[in-house]
Amino acid sequence: MGRMARKPASRTGKSSKVPRLRRLRRFLRRWLLRGGLLVIGITMLFVGLFSIINPPTTPYMFAESRRLDGVDHSWVAMEEIAPVMARAAVAAEDADYCLHWGLDLSAIRAAMNDGTGRGGSTISQQTVKNVYLWHGRSWFRKSLEALLTPVVEAIWSKRRILEVYLNVAEFDEGVFGVEAAAEHYFGVQARDLSPVQAARLAAVLPDPGGRSAARPSDFVRARAANIIDGAATIRKDGRADCFED
Repeated sequence: MGRMARKPASRTGKSSKVPRLRRLRRFLRRWLLRGGLLVIGITMLFVGLFSIINPPTTPYMFAESRRLDGVDHSWVAMEEIAPVMARAAVAAEDADYCLHWGLDLSAIRAAMNDGTGRGGSTISQQTVKNVYLWHGRSWFRKSLEALLTPVVEAIWSKRRILEVYLNVAEFDEGVFGVEAAAEHYFGVQARDLSPVQAARLAAVLPDPGGRSAARPSDFVRARAANIIDGAATIRKDGRADCFED
């Protein structure tokens, strides 16, 4: 008898895996897309919401409230803040605030070149960090900040960004917002701040834990004097027009 020819090995098992892998990849792509759209939708919702509603707190303020068993914070509308305070904050932190769209690329390059890491963040970026993110120097947080800032700039007005910034910035341990800071340091309301008082408050913004507006060091006095000059300059040359009536 002749030898029987062997039947070729079945490839059914191997070939059946291919459609399953394709279906799995389609499923993952679909849910990744849905997840991405959901994140974008939630982000746009909160950005749009806080353009008209005052943030009740911030992640950092909430953490400090738990640590200190409460914080000093009072919200005040931009109309109730002395105009010189707004100009002083811009002069101190972001003199070209009215000229950029949230990210000051020249300032970022300068900060990277000098190696300090300070000076590259605009007021818009600091507002995004305070309202939506957390404090820290990780590249992940900075990347989120860089992505969110243009979105906030597109939806909020410059005046609104500065208003929120002045209301959530920390001016001393557990003291948040310009109204609480004015009362804490000088016993006045934010609308009654003098140019010198406003400049001293602005001078402590980068380091509220290490500087005092009520007991200013020689450095704070000198910085405040420069801020007074800067505030007058941006008012004169039009760099305050975007947030003043």
